Amino acid sequence: MAERLLVEVWSDIVCPWCYLGKRRLEAALARFEHADRVDVVWRSFELEPDAPRDAQSRRDLLLSRYGMTAEQAAERDAQMTALAAAEGLEYRPDLAQLGNTFDAHRVLHAARAAGLQAQAKERLLRGYFSEGRRLTDADTLVELAADAGMDPAAARAALADGSFGEDVRADEREAAAIGITGVPFFVLNRRYAVSGAQPTDLLLQALERTWAETVEPAEPAAS
Repeated sequence: MAERLLVEVWSDIVCPWCYLGKRRLEAALARFEHADRVDVVWRSFELEPDAPRDAQSRRDLLLSRYGMTAEQAAERDAQMTALAAAEGLEYRPDLAQLGNTFDAHRVLHAARAAGLQAQAKERLLRGYFSEGRRLTDADTLVELAADAGMDPAAARAALADGSFGEDVRADEREAAAIGITGVPFFVLNRRYAVSGAQPTDLLLQALERTWAETVEPAEPAAS
């Protein structure tokens, strides 16, 4: 039996469902009696690995790349914003600047090495969804990493020398091997998987089941 419960979450920083999934996982952990023995690791997944290095308006991208009308894009954004608000999140799709997230994922791996991945993940998500920050910009990534408690010089050096790029690619290769095609995707102690930003109750059930089957041995049957 394992001694702890490992929750690995494949996600992308510009995925609105991933921020919802993070909040719902946190809500489930707040109700889970063994939360102090749960480790959460954020794995890399790029929804659009070929996205341009220069960020552009997310709304413009929806209109040009996906052929949406302005009305369709506005309706979609309104629905997502309402879902986010129900979880206590502020989405500002009108501010969002979308681009390649590879470097942002490298920062998250650097943050993990510094023991600050959870803080960095939250700061990057809030920067993108609530503040319209450009996650393709090195100075912005360094600033957000510093806000999360990282040494800004270390974050800048990691971005400059290409550090942690292989870690990102390893996560992505593993995602492909597992068969992950959409995020968020939760893997619990390599026993169970939960796909999508499922309700808090379902995530809690997954935690409890995984704990019972992989961490704590079953109670002996009464004689």
